[in-house]
Amino acid sequence: MLIQINPDNPQPRLIAQAVELLKGGGVIAYPTDTTYGIGCSIFSKRGIERIYLLKQREKKKPFSFICADLSEVARYARVSNYAFKILKRYLPGPYTFVLEATGVVPDLLITKQKTVGIRIPDNAICLGLVRELGHPIVTTSANRSGDEPIGDPFDVDAELGNQLDLVVDGGVLTADVSSVVSLIGDVASVLRKGVGDVSWCD
Repeated sequence: MLIQINPDNPQPRLIAQAVELLKGGGVIAYPTDTTYGIGCSIFSKRGIERIYLLKQREKKKPFSFICADLSEVARYARVSNYAFKILKRYLPGPYTFVLEATGVVPDLLITKQKTVGIRIPDNAICLGLVRELGHPIVTTSANRSGDEPIGDPFDVDAELGNQLDLVVDGGVLTADVSSVVSLIGDVASVLRKGVGDVSWCD
């Protein structure tokens, strides 16, 4: 199923429709500020396992997740004063920040190093989904591991739709990915260069 949602002014009724699926453990595709993502509630073990199968991804590589704002980030990650200043400056934006996890995060989303990847994309639709749900959603690019990310919602639907409960059409995006920056130990180190400028990193 594919529904169109206005990317500038998301219709609350359609956001609520998508969130009902997430609350039931569903897996959906949605736009971010880079490319299309695939996600579910971070508390849906079944949903996370479905995404691993869809992505054909190894379980030892946890997914990142989207938070609605900085106060929500602080519930799921330990944010030092150093990290807070960086998050406040660069979010919402095309970054995934790696931080130390708190005990609230489900084990499936924590690395062996007890860290998590967190995003606050500059996209009204995905932030609307997270706010309406009341807690974060998993985020990973809409593609199978090793393939190029997909920026066209109709291509997402054609290639992955039979394994998704919903594709949210928020317009055609790029096939770019976020920059991944670790803030562990109060040092900003680049783990992946994507759309977000990383010239400010140590």
